[in-house]
Amino acid sequence: MGVVTYDMEIPSKVPPVKLYKAFILDGDTLVPKVLPHAIKCVKILEGDGCAGTIKEVTFGEGSHHKCVKQRVDAIDKDNLTYSYTIIEGDVLAEKFESISYHIKIVACPDGGSICKNRSIYTTKGDCKVSEEEIKLGKEKAAEIFKALEAYLLANPDYC
Repeated sequence: MGVVTYDMEIPSKVPPVKLYKAFILDGDTLVPKVLPHAIKCVKILEGDGCAGTIKEVTFGEGSHHKCVKQRVDAIDKDNLTYSYTIIEGDVLAEKFESISYHIKIVACPDGGSICKNRSIYTTKGDCKVSEEEIKLGKEKAAEIFKALEAYLLANPDYC
């Protein structure tokens, strides 16, 4: 088993509390609304949204994957952090045991924010993660984030 970690930071013009509410707290309904081709729906299978909650994410027509199950590992509304792990689904295939994400949204002096994301890929056996796979993961995450940011900027009364 191997572990590959990468960090990514995406700046935003949206204030941190508003971004956290939209991206994390309301993301299960807002992301499918904004990007239905990427994510069709998110269902809570067990739990109440707090740590331990299991969700099923069904991808949209534009995705190469069908669905995943993810577990909420931690959520801290005061510190604007959120962690979750993909525990099942065709995204993992024969290559990964799990993929974990740790998100923190921090304030910028200009009133905007930075979304800091650490992704941890835990591989099965001696499987390797290619630079291309990491690049694709970063691009998908940035696409979702930027689409959500554009929605919030176009809808300033959201929240």
